[in-house]
Amino acid sequence: MTANRPPQVPKVIGHRGAAGHAPENTVAAIEKAAALGARWVEFDVKLTHDGELILFHDDTLERTTDGKGKVDETTLADIRRLDAGKWYQARFAGARVPTLDEAMEALARLGLGANVEIKPCPGRERETGEATARALKAHWPGRLPAPVLSSFRAEALAAAQSAAPEFPRALLVREVSDEWRSQAEALGATAIHCNHQFIDRHRILALKGAGYAVRCYTVNDVRTATQLFAWGVESVFTDYPDRILGV
Repeated sequence: MTANRPPQVPKVIGHRGAAGHAPENTVAAIEKAAALGARWVEFDVKLTHDGELILFHDDTLERTTDGKGKVDETTLADIRRLDAGKWYQARFAGARVPTLDEAMEALARLGLGANVEIKPCPGRERETGEATARALKAHWPGRLPAPVLSSFRAEALAAAQSAAPEFPRALLVREVSDEWRSQAEALGATAIHCNHQFIDRHRILALKGAGYAVRCYTVNDVRTATQLFAWGVESVFTDYPDRILGV
């Protein structure tokens, strides 16, 4: 069985916005990606303690804010008080953790497509997948291409599939295993997202031959991007869209 036709996605996708130039998963990072010429971005979505969807990667607050503790034990109101920018550079001091709604508003304003990675805290896989898909279904800007949903957690992506089957999905893995086809088919995926360090030309050809788009993360140097594109990779996720756009 081959995949349904995957959506058309540009070659360069800004990783967590443009994480090499601005604090990851912030509106500033999304705006920077657009300013650098990216037409799509990727960001992570998870639930707060009180069930609000925010852009955030880690399960804990320490690395990318001045807060402490677990995200799913912290309310949105408390997270909104945190500084999500000064850890990166002083000029970003005052940046806030955005909600998914705020991210969608930025995408609409900038005309950007997005890969929305569902990043649940442990034990909230199904809840996060369903909530993310329902929010996107209700509020996604109609003039933008449909978002691609992905997750390392199959349960989260399956819940998103049930809540909003119309959105394309990607199987997100570190390394493509021999069970990739059954995993992709179970989730109705149209693409495989994988770590570029664990893929080779032969595997890429097999994936593409089965009808799946192949997109690789996180590619920050021109030489690697050039080789991946030559092997048939459709898109790369990068912290530095400006480096890769000319490839």
